Formats: sequence, C-alpha cells, structure tokens
Amino acid sequence: MIKTKLAIGVIGLSLLTACQYGAEEENSLFHQSGNTLNVHDRPELYNEEGMPNANDNDANFGFVRHQKSGIPQDVTYTKTPGLDREQVANTISSLAVQLPNVEDVATLVTDEEVLVAYNTDSEDRFETADQVKKTALSAIPRYYHVYVSDNPNMIQQIEAYSPLDSTSRDIDEIITKTINKMLESPQGRALNTGENANGEGYGEMNEEIDDDMKDQYEKSRYKKEQMQ
Repeated sequence: MIKTKLAIGVIGLSLLTACQYGAEEENSLFHQSGNTLNVHDRPELYNEEGMPNANDNDANFGFVRHQKSGIPQDVTYTKTPGLDREQVANTISSLAVQLPNVEDVATLVTDEEVLVAYNTDSEDRFETADQVKKTALSAIPRYYHVYVSDNPNMIQQIEAYSPLDSTSRDIDEIITKTINKMLESPQGRALNTGENANGEGYGEMNEEIDDDMKDQYEKSRYKKEQMQ
C-alpha cells in the first residue's frame, strides 16, 4: 500500500512538473511586453539561422503574431505601428534604381502621396514609368497615391521638400503644384478599371474631399463604363 501511494505521488509530481514546464514553454513565446509572438523566441520551431540547407539569412521567412484578448497590455505597446517614411523612401529609391535604364531616383513620401522623380535614357518612357510606379506601390500602404516623373529637374525639386513635414505652411498647395507638374510625364498603365495610373480610385468614400488629380475625362469614362 505504501509503495502504491508512493508511486501515485511520483506520477502526480511528474504531471505537475510537466504542466508547469508546458506553461513556461508557452509563456516563453511572449516578449517581455506580453503582446507579441515572434519567430526568434522559439528557435527550436522557428530557426532564426534558417533551415540547415539555407546559405543566406535573406532566405528566412518573417513572422510576427499579435493577440488582443488575454494579453496584458503595457504603456510601451503600440497598437498601430507608425510608418517610417524615410525608410520607405529609401526602399523605393533603392529598388527603382535597379530597374533597366533608370540611373538616378529620388523619392519623397508624405502622409498620403509618394513622389518619385528619376533620370532615364529609356526609349519607352511609358513602360519605364509603369515599372517605377509599380515598384513604389509595392512598398507602401494601399491608400497611398503614387506620382512619377522622368523629368530630371524634378529630382532637385522634390529634394528641396525633404526638410518639410505634414504641418509645414502651405504644404498641400506645394505638393499639389508639384504633382500637377509631374503629371506632364508618363504615369504608366491604370491599375484597374476602378483606379487610374496613380492609384486614385473612382467613387471613393472621401471622393468629395479627396484632392485627387483625376481629370474629368477619366472620371466621365469610368462612369460610362459603370452604366453599361
């Protein structure tokens, strides 16, 4: 009888230890802030060095999981990460300058627009503009509008705006005037039947107040297509 009780006690202790270990293992998924699950916290499941046959860290996947319910919040937790506009501009310029026949690229990222000026010797300006535009679109949130120009003078012009920000005096008028000048250059293909080449949509919820650059011809053509 004593041996039986002893055996049951050992088994119970083992199960308790296993449960505690499992709980600790699960909690180890969380950062100290208690709100994020990150691949690098579980090296046995998500190897930050990559798979054994991976020779390049750039081949690794990126994965982060956020949970809302049941997660203790703290003052350092930011629900909506801010957009690093400088980093986005750097990404767009570094990618676009690798395109064929594109030698120099300058990118300005505002709170809702991306302006890309570049120097090219391409014989097909329309096709190059389409490639530059789509490169920029691939690096930004979907609500942004993109405007491109292969006029080399525009490089210096948007560079002059780099010290400004969204609160600068008359900034909306300055950006609008610059965009109108950039639209003199090819913008590439329309993204789809509901958006023009710059990503400006027709029938947007804020259509009446949105300072889009769509001309009346494009708007009327879209409305006719919708009525057919």
